[in-house]
Amino acid sequence: MSLEGYFHRYGKATFTLFLINVVVYVLESILSGNPFSISIEVLARLGQWNYAVLNYGWWWQLLTAMFVHVGILHIGFNMYFLLMMGRQLEGILGPKRLVMVYLVSGLAGNLLTLFLLPANSVSAGASGSLFGIVGALILITGVVGGNMQGALINAFVLFLINSLLPSVNVYAHLGGLLVGMAIGYYYGKRIKRHLMARLYGYGW
Repeated sequence: MSLEGYFHRYGKATFTLFLINVVVYVLESILSGNPFSISIEVLARLGQWNYAVLNYGWWWQLLTAMFVHVGILHIGFNMYFLLMMGRQLEGILGPKRLVMVYLVSGLAGNLLTLFLLPANSVSAGASGSLFGIVGALILITGVVGGNMQGALINAFVLFLINSLLPSVNVYAHLGGLLVGMAIGYYYGKRIKRHLMARLYGYGW
């Protein structure tokens, strides 16, 4: 399949975010000299090292960290879920809003990480952004389908299952999920109003 075909299959924004993550991982691998596991020195520079953010003013790490991964399995799993979940949300909200959900959710998760984990913590990954995407999908489905209780249970189970694993940044997951759910609730309401307007023929 051509590159254009992948953009069409997975969505313009989703596949662009995928490519950015992959390019960053290639850079990490070159700097680490190891494509399978990234050195802590490289992660502290490109990911989020809380001490550097707070004491050196490296606030840009709050953004770059959501494109940085610690190993081949880490990026493999995350990129699989990005392609699967991202294209669904992009199909509902469009490319610009998908990127917004990715960035805002990832930023929320990284801010929680900054203030709730020790200063010497080094973290990285798109997990906060992905939890935001999934949280938005769950709430949109719950609001439009009229099953908010089921949506909240699904979000809780998702968080619980994925946050009990070792070496998982629970705060990134939580921050991303909550922000994604809030965005999903907002757009779910808008979509439902739009559907009702089309059904009954009044403005919204």
